[in-house]
Amino acid sequence: MIRSVLLLSALAVASSVCAQRHLEVGVSAGVTHYYGDLGNIDGPVQWNSARPAMTISFRDFLNNKKRYVTRSITTEARLSWYRIGYDETAPIKGTEVKDLKNYKRGLSFRNDLVGASGHLVLNAYREPFTPLFQQRFFMYFHIGLGIYHGRPKADLFRGEQDPANKYYFWEDGTVRDAPRKTPGANVVERDGKFETDLYSWLTEGGAGAGDPTRTQRFSPWHVGVPMGAGLRVMATRKWSIGLEYCYLMFMTDMLDDVSDRYATYEEIDAAYESAVDQDLARYISDPTGWGTSGEVDLRASPRGNPALLDSFSYLSLEVSYKFKRSPMRRSYMSL
Repeated sequence: MIRSVLLLSALAVASSVCAQRHLEVGVSAGVTHYYGDLGNIDGPVQWNSARPAMTISFRDFLNNKKRYVTRSITTEARLSWYRIGYDETAPIKGTEVKDLKNYKRGLSFRNDLVGASGHLVLNAYREPFTPLFQQRFFMYFHIGLGIYHGRPKADLFRGEQDPANKYYFWEDGTVRDAPRKTPGANVVERDGKFETDLYSWLTEGGAGAGDPTRTQRFSPWHVGVPMGAGLRVMATRKWSIGLEYCYLMFMTDMLDDVSDRYATYEEIDAAYESAVDQDLARYISDPTGWGTSGEVDLRASPRGNPALLDSFSYLSLEVSYKFKRSPMRRSYMSL
């Protein structure tokens, strides 16, 4: 399905290119910062949530019959890969384990979002009738709509998903190979492999939570609204460098697989027949064992805030180049 979306986007851009003489292609790389239900920092930004990302943007692909020197309002298509994530058991430099407000909840995830979006762009030109390469730099703003595919995953096992491979989180901040207070338990390193697909397990309660036929309760397709601003510098007539801040607001609270309350043990037992799967589901929903007692309880049941939709920001540096369709014919569009 992801390939189909990317192929259709590429074909749409290619068909538009045939109707005009210029196409600007920009490649950017940067970092994301996640905003959602997970976090250990008191403040709007979880600075330790930085993850890498990349995008490819296509601009000025619509026909410009009147051959404007510059256009204040234009369009943009973007193919994106964003990695977002957070780990509430990860240490923060200069902060004691006991001061990590959500350490005992101990939830974590990583989500690689791949998608396509279309943007309406406002170019804030300083001189509307002066070619861009002579203006050197200008600001721009954009807002759009996109669809992204991503499944949150977590690193919860040393190797295969097996009860013998679980991590055990101790009060001193260490990760060990045996339950807390076990004599001789060894400190282990997490292997960094995100093997657990959180959408494939019952991690939260609610409607359909005890239905064994509903193993896939959430869609991996997410609708987002990207909005941002940037500064672009024209190095030459064709080459430019841009710095951009983009904020992506989503229509879902499940990018991190954390939204409502923990699944109760009764719901988990009803959803899985084998004792092994029941044990795994309890652990995947509550990795540290401190989060829930298995009952609906005002103190221990809340896992997230369903009223808080997920979002993230993307700060990036871009290099772009203008391609000509026919070098023998001069065009005055977006010089």
